[in-house]
Amino acid sequence: MKKTSEHHNLLAQLQQVADGLGKTLAPFCEVVLHDLTEPDHAILAIHNNLSGRSVGEPATELGLARAADPGVDQVIANYPNTFPDGRLAKSTSVGIKDSDGRYVAALCLNVDLTVFRSLNTMLTQFGSVDRAAAVNDTLQPTGAEAIRLRIDDFAARHGTTPRALKTDERRALMGELKDSGLSDVRRAMDIVAAYLNVSRATVYNDAR
Repeated sequence: MKKTSEHHNLLAQLQQVADGLGKTLAPFCEVVLHDLTEPDHAILAIHNNLSGRSVGEPATELGLARAADPGVDQVIANYPNTFPDGRLAKSTSVGIKDSDGRYVAALCLNVDLTVFRSLNTMLTQFGSVDRAAAVNDTLQPTGAEAIRLRIDDFAARHGTTPRALKTDERRALMGELKDSGLSDVRRAMDIVAAYLNVSRATVYNDAR
């Protein structure tokens, strides 16, 4: 496909987008810009190189499919992929069309899942406790965790976070805590105030 001035402009702008995404998502996500007007030398830019490819290498099978068929989905998100060395990846490919509806470029994101899976394993191990241990101790006031769990549940049901609750929502929350008996827990108002990041006076006012 012969490049037009429109194609040159699109590719120039996409190089800036790829550069910005690469810097933002480093080092866990590879960002690759493909020039589909030259499928045999498609890779125009590659940031956070995780696949070992180089600028000037050919397009992938998906890129070739797009170059041949404008009907291929423009956004294919979160599909399983594999790096050349066997590492698992999660990929998203965004096709870019010109004013005639033909694919001229593709912006691809490849996330290295092995890093996150290893991190998840370490965090799970670090956060595990021996529930068979005979010691029964707490560093928090009795009932504090129950109050926090109830607040988390309330916030989730309202599609927000505890610290983002509005005045009317906090009042409804205090009503639920009262009805459940949790407002009678020792230092309940202090616990609620700290968790919501508001003053004790605000909590007392909301509880009226």
